[in-house]
Amino acid sequence: MKFAKTVGVIALLAASQIAQAQAWPSKSMTWIVPFAAGGPTDAMARDIADKVSKQIGQTVIVENAAGAGGTIGAAKAAKASPDGYTFLVGHMGYMGAGPALYKKLAYDPVKDFEAVFRFPDTPLVLLVGKNSLYKNAGELIAAAKAQPGKVNFGNAGVGSTSHLIAALFEAKAGIDVTPVSYKGAAPAINDLIGGQVDAMFDQSNTALPQVQGGRLNAIALTSLAPMPQQYPGVAPLAEKVLPGFEAATWYGLYAPKGTPKDIVQKMHQAYVKALADKTWTSRMANQGIQLLPEAQYTPEAFAKHTASEVERWRKVVADAKIQID
Repeated sequence: MKFAKTVGVIALLAASQIAQAQAWPSKSMTWIVPFAAGGPTDAMARDIADKVSKQIGQTVIVENAAGAGGTIGAAKAAKASPDGYTFLVGHMGYMGAGPALYKKLAYDPVKDFEAVFRFPDTPLVLLVGKNSLYKNAGELIAAAKAQPGKVNFGNAGVGSTSHLIAALFEAKAGIDVTPVSYKGAAPAINDLIGGQVDAMFDQSNTALPQVQGGRLNAIALTSLAPMPQQYPGVAPLAEKVLPGFEAATWYGLYAPKGTPKDIVQKMHQAYVKALADKTWTSRMANQGIQLLPEAQYTPEAFAKHTASEVERWRKVVADAKIQID
């Protein structure tokens, strides 16, 4: 009798989950963004949330839960009910490099989440001042090899995307540069314009106004392919200087572990339908945001990407001795 009762309870629970998934969504949902409002992650999240909400027929509320490089918001999302009404907007920092950067992390990017879909990527651009001696990446690398530690790279903070990409570049190029960390990208860019630092990696979309305005020079891209519309004449690092080099700021949507697979698939399909809006995707492309082949943003592909990024940054962070308490 106990066995039959247990089987009955399991069956009821399974039926309840199926019914819940079939009825979903019956109310508004929350997307947790672990950064302050107004930044690039928040802006992209709100843009995509608006398009997806129209496809699913429910409001998406963006909740900013900033702090500790995004790890506070990610931990909050990991503990949320897996009912399909709370999601996390993930970022390469806290979902890729987080386990390597932080000694104690209250979540596991792979084990505590269901990958839902990957956003378009944002390649980075290697920037120098308008009057810099370095006209291309090859010249900068040669100078860094000739005088180890003399060339310095600004970044938006210890463990930031600009810091991590510079560390990856340093390792791949076999050079020794000096990182200069700021409290945000804006002061780092200002000092780059003023000549206080030699170079910096920044996202292609946010760097574009500075380059087009003639305040900074772009000397290389981290994408595999050129971006002739946004950065005419600027070659990817992979083209000649560092074959195979590729990096981008990546984002994506995650759900707490245990969220029904049907809900994950429905949310993914809503995103696929949203991407059919060519006016929207063209606007992103014009800003330097890189659309991906559909096979790369499925839940399965995004889960594999997350796991591979955790391992990739574990090595980079260890080699560069980057640590956040």
